[in-house]
Amino acid sequence: AAARGAAVAAVAAVAAAAAVEAAPAAAAEPEAAAGKSEPAKDEARDEREHLNLVFIGHVDAGKSTFCGQILYQTNQVDARTIEKYQAEAKEKNRDSWFLAFIMDTNEEERAKGKTVEVGRAHFDSEKKRYTILDAPGHKNYVPNMIAGACQADVGVLVISARKGEFETGFERGGQTREHALLAKTLGVRLLVVVINKMDDPTVKWSKERFEECKDKLSPFLKGCGYNVKKDVVFVPISALTAANVIAPFSEPGWIDGPCFLEVLDQLPACERNRDSALRLPILSKYKDMGTIVEGKVEQGTIRVGDKLCVMPNRVTVEVLQLWLDQEEVSYLIGGENARVKLKDISDEDIMPGFVVAPRGGLACPAVKLFEAQIRIVELLEHKSIFSAGYTAILHVHASAEESTIVRLTSSIDKKTGQRSKKPPMFVKSGAIVTCVIEVEQSVCLEPFEQCPQMGRFTLRDEGSTIGIGKVLALLDEAK
Repeated sequence: AAARGAAVAAVAAVAAAAAVEAAPAAAAEPEAAAGKSEPAKDEARDEREHLNLVFIGHVDAGKSTFCGQILYQTNQVDARTIEKYQAEAKEKNRDSWFLAFIMDTNEEERAKGKTVEVGRAHFDSEKKRYTILDAPGHKNYVPNMIAGACQADVGVLVISARKGEFETGFERGGQTREHALLAKTLGVRLLVVVINKMDDPTVKWSKERFEECKDKLSPFLKGCGYNVKKDVVFVPISALTAANVIAPFSEPGWIDGPCFLEVLDQLPACERNRDSALRLPILSKYKDMGTIVEGKVEQGTIRVGDKLCVMPNRVTVEVLQLWLDQEEVSYLIGGENARVKLKDISDEDIMPGFVVAPRGGLACPAVKLFEAQIRIVELLEHKSIFSAGYTAILHVHASAEESTIVRLTSSIDKKTGQRSKKPPMFVKSGAIVTCVIEVEQSVCLEPFEQCPQMGRFTLRDEGSTIGIGKVLALLDEAK
């Protein structure tokens, strides 16, 4: 009987091996067929709406654990991998970190339990496709967080409901405030506020605590520019136990709203400018049998074979291949994360912040001098006056440049929105001003009215955000 069992097992193994070998050959045939006629490839694309979600919030609010739980619940991670991570987390005496290990892949992040780089992953529901961008919460890594948030359509602000943790993240110096503000500046239209750690012994799914967090956050989010009734949704969850994440959780009795995934599926469709001139800010580049760049298509459509140029250097390029996530496609539209193989350019001639755009008159302008409207958020204690000569780092889409305020042109009344006739000498925290800004290297910009994604920026100084603004006019048009 044992010998017969072994023989059956051997036959099964041979059959499985044959099936594995046959699979790539079978997969190659439709691919070859798709390559012949391009329209077939266009039709084969998944037409579900694609959303980029950026997970932001104070350090230790549970962002990576929450992302890991979503991937585990939507079957993107198999049980064996989870067991391996559980064993690793136990070794480090951090049993509850095993879900975070799905997103935090490098050793430094695992040892400290802090996310450093922006983690990326994909999952989908019946209605939509999603890309997760797990941003770091620590103050030192805000530039990395900005790079993640400038690709996002929807922000997921993760708040810890645990007694003491919510207060720390929200007080002055906590990252909850800065992240929510940056997300708005970087073009995150909709915000899902997730109140995490509701299962904590200090909270025990208390409705009062949920309402308290909600009441404290609402006026602040309103101040950031969000319409709390239309653009913000509050969801109570527990990322560690997966309560109210993928399936509704009815245990406390007071939760009557949808669970997290249902909230995402119900979000209104985002506006994609498919017919506008192409704008693709480059986030990163590398060499792989040619020059490959990554970024998010802010507007327009990019197709294989397009003849384009890379601004501000005006290098002419041709598109050889396109990928959406891991899959090769023949075109990409606004709002999608692109990986593009370019011809006629070396990766050494590309910097993050350069923009792929059409040639000729539709190219993206590159300037060194522009007029902008800035809202001063909070100036540094030892540089408490904002005036001509102030220097700061300008973050716009994927680019970061040294900038100097040339002159203030007017101050704006917060209530009436009217400009002052006389330019102010200086302003302090909380003011709204228009001013002329100069940058050292040419930056690809457009007025906010024409293309909001290319016209929003953040000013940071010594590691903290001091102002958010929008471009009003370009003063030395690139000829």
